Amino acid sequence: MLCPICNKRKAERFCPAKGEKICAVCCGTEREVTIDCPVDCSYLIAAHRYELKQNKPLPVSEVPFPDIDVPRDLIHLNRSLVSGLAFAILKCASENPSANDVDVIAALQALAEKFRTLGSGIYYEKPPAGGPPQAIYAALDKFIEDFKQQLAKQGGPTRLKDSDIFLFLVFLLRVGRQQTNGRPKSRAYLEFLRGQFPRTVATPPEPEAPRIIAP
Repeated sequence: MLCPICNKRKAERFCPAKGEKICAVCCGTEREVTIDCPVDCSYLIAAHRYELKQNKPLPVSEVPFPDIDVPRDLIHLNRSLVSGLAFAILKCASENPSANDVDVIAALQALAEKFRTLGSGIYYEKPPAGGPPQAIYAALDKFIEDFKQQLAKQGGPTRLKDSDIFLFLVFLLRVGRQQTNGRPKSRAYLEFLRGQFPRTVATPPEPEAPRIIAP
């Protein structure tokens, strides 16, 4: 039987996305490009493992917001908030099965732009136009607003600054650009988040007051 994609080579690998066998070459070249691979495909898992071993730091030209310095201890001191943002991404992705890394990165990029301007005292917002990116953007924005409201109810001198939120989003955006393999249908970043925050998939973490104190 010939591969139904190229019609040239012998079909040897069963493709769960297409429900039939395809050739090894098309599996490798069309994976996460024209084929929307399920995350439990054994060939996809093996490919991602190999890619992780070959993973190299992003070139400076590809680093999101390269002029911004994210303090090393920022994420550790605010891990509850970071895991909450990850939960919002994963929950929204589970509700939108077609969501992929490109959608997540687009949402993070747009929301980071919003909070960068808010941190400078200017309001500018341009959400992604529809689809999973807009849904993820809205989910993250809502989580941040809910977190702020809960923090306000607790009282006290601490509050979450928009400039701080911007740094968290930049961090998640940079991790996303590092973890995704660049294919248009890749979900490598989403799988990375599930591995880093396995408990948040089932139960959202309780927000705690951030340890960044605004003057």
